[in-house]
Amino acid sequence: MRQIEIEIIGKGRALAMIDEENPEIAEALWQRLPIEAKANLWGEEVYFEVPLEMEDKSLTPISKAGDISYWSPGPAFCIFFGQTQPYSPVNHLGRIMEGLDHFREVRTGDRIVLNRKG
Repeated sequence: MRQIEIEIIGKGRALAMIDEENPEIAEALWQRLPIEAKANLWGEEVYFEVPLEMEDKSLTPISKAGDISYWSPGPAFCIFFGQTQPYSPVNHLGRIMEGLDHFREVRTGDRIVLNRKG
């Protein structure tokens, strides 16, 4: 399984595991790493623009705390850390395995870096 390290500059690191629910989108994102962006917030969701324009594959209107997803209208990478549900359906990519609590400290404009792990 592929892993992505998510660094919130000055606030901590988290580790996400990519699953097989949307393999084409996951692979395209993987090929674009590393990605650095500025955080935005939507309730208990951190999201940020990513250089990836893809068609939706397997959409879901709901998320659980710890889910990571791709939102095509952004296009954005989304990290759900609480009870907030997506603004509109998202393409599930995987889950945060370590460091989920760090996302409660994120503020709009914080720098976030996605990197391949291992």
